[in-house]
This record gives sequence, C-alpha cells and structure tokens, in this order.
Amino acid sequence: MHAIRRIAIVALLASLSPSFAGSALAQSAIAAAVAKPVSLPDIVIGSPKASVTITEYASMSCSHCASFGENVFPMLRSKYIDTGKVRFVFREFPLDIKAAAAAILARCIAKNDSEKYLGAVEILFKQQDRLIAQTKDTLMLVGKLNGMSEQDVADCQKDQAQFDRLTADQKYAYETLKVDSTPTFFVNGQRLKGSMSFEELEERIKPLLKK
Repeated sequence: MHAIRRIAIVALLASLSPSFAGSALAQSAIAAAVAKPVSLPDIVIGSPKASVTITEYASMSCSHCASFGENVFPMLRSKYIDTGKVRFVFREFPLDIKAAAAAILARCIAKNDSEKYLGAVEILFKQQDRLIAQTKDTLMLVGKLNGMSEQDVADCQKDQAQFDRLTADQKYAYETLKVDSTPTFFVNGQRLKGSMSFEELEERIKPLLKK
C-alpha cells in the first residue's frame, strides 16, 4: 500500500513541471509585490473587478514611454480599460532629475485625480523634447496650461516630501520588482521590459481574459 502511494506521489510530482510550478509561484509573488501599496497614491483607471491588471513604470524623459502613451495606450484604453476588462496602473520611474520634476508637477496638477494626472502626462510626453532641453520653461508652460501660476509651479518643485516619496517608490521598484529601465510593464505579475506594440500587448492580455 505504501509502495503504491509512493509511486502515485512520484507520478504526481513528475507530472508537475518544476519550471512551470516555480514560474507560476514566482509570478504570483511578483504580482503580490506589484500590488503592494507604495508611498505615492497609485494612478489607477479601469474597473477594480477587471481580470487583468497592467502596471506600467515610465519616465517622462523616455521616448519609448512617450511613444507608448501616444500610439498604444489610446487603443488599450478604448478596447480593454473603458470596457472593464483591464485595470491600468501608472507609476513613475524617473531616469533623471528632469523626469522626476515632471512627475512631481503632474502630481501637483492632479491632486490625486488619476484622469487629471494622465492628462498632464499626455501633455508632458508631447513636450518631451522641450522638457529635456528647457526643463524649467516647459514645467511652467504645462503648469500654466493646467491653471497653475508660476508660484504654484515653483512651490510644487520645492515639495521635498513628494520627491522623497518618489525616490522611495523608485527604490522599491528597482530592488524588489527588478525594474531597471523604462517602460517596464507587469501584466498580472508577468514582467515585460521595453516598448510594446498594441498587438504584442493584446497577445498577452487575451489568454488572461479567458481565465
């Protein structure tokens, strides 16, 4: 009896690919780590009941991030986010001080309103070349377009507590989630690095919608 039981257990273990089981556990752990609350309020749109959560780490000075925001995100939003199938989380991972300043400005503009934040990010991405070349003037311009005075923008950029939170979140992303470049995406815990077309992203989404 014991021998039969041991054979059955061995057969069961053999049927479970170690690499598959290990990767599934690892992905689950990463998904939990990504979902953990961070220092700054998350920028989130889409249904909390969506079966797929996409978290993007982006830098305002990253050309591939700007390209994703302009060319891929509108289709993703129209087909999957606005229809309740995908929940989208945007997080900052500034590659330089200019991107950090832009991220903080977007936070000041939004005041914890995710839609306002993403609207500000859209403008900042469109002004990316100017942001890099003339950072202060561009921040003033984007602030003015969103109803801020020059003093408001200056005060925003002096908010050290916000910069500290941003730094803490970036450290967590780097050390725990192994984010070291932008854009980096997590689709239900699966890490995807680099620029992605809508078709490539959709290929990742569709199988998860069926589960």
